[in-house]
Amino acid sequence: MTDPAAAAWHRLADTCVLLDGFHALKHALRFGAEVPVAVATDRRAALALADELAPDVRDTLAALLTEVPEDTYRSLVPRPHPTAVAALAVRPAREANLQQLAHTPRSAPVIVLDNPRNLGNAGAVIRLAAGFGVTGVVTTGTLDPWHPTVVRAGAGLHYATAVERLPVDELPSGPLFALDPEGDDIRSLKLPDDAVLAFGSERNGLSAELRARTDHLVALPMRPQVSSYNLATSVAMTLYHWSTSTAAPL
Repeated sequence: MTDPAAAAWHRLADTCVLLDGFHALKHALRFGAEVPVAVATDRRAALALADELAPDVRDTLAALLTEVPEDTYRSLVPRPHPTAVAALAVRPAREANLQQLAHTPRSAPVIVLDNPRNLGNAGAVIRLAAGFGVTGVVTTGTLDPWHPTVVRAGAGLHYATAVERLPVDELPSGPLFALDPEGDDIRSLKLPDDAVLAFGSERNGLSAELRARTDHLVALPMRPQVSSYNLATSVAMTLYHWSTSTAAPL
């Protein structure tokens, strides 16, 4: 006999977002995600983790979580998480995200990842963006920012900011600052709240199309002979500079 939770999972999997692990589920719930099904191999252990780390969503988790055998859990996820918790969430409406990205005036920047290649890096950037309270994260190119690996790396924090993929010619309005080694030292600049902050791909840097739209090239301080920073590190440094120069509330 098919487990009811597994049956619901299979019915919804193609149209929902995989929340892989306790922390992804915790964050998604905190930021209003609609979660139709959630499973755990040890419900009591998962709720004990909630008591310790997320008492604010403990009651919600208690109502959601269904205990399933380990074999069933492993059949539902591509890669088991150490917490043995997983859920499916409804993806936010694209129209709502686009409205959030387009709304002006903005009180926090938009991050643009120009043709990123690494799914884990993209997720780490979304996690950073949520932490700094940015307006949203936009990717250009072929990478799907809602890919399960990106959501896993972002710890479910896609639900804390607007995450979408757009062509370069449809990026949100605002002064576009692009990170480039030939740019002006970021320490000499004040990044405005309505900035669009663009970061090139890990291998090729900024695309010609995005570079042509850039208003300001900006460089991070870097020791000579060091070739580059990790993408998420570059975003973190830039957002920290923005936050300190504007004293923006988080």
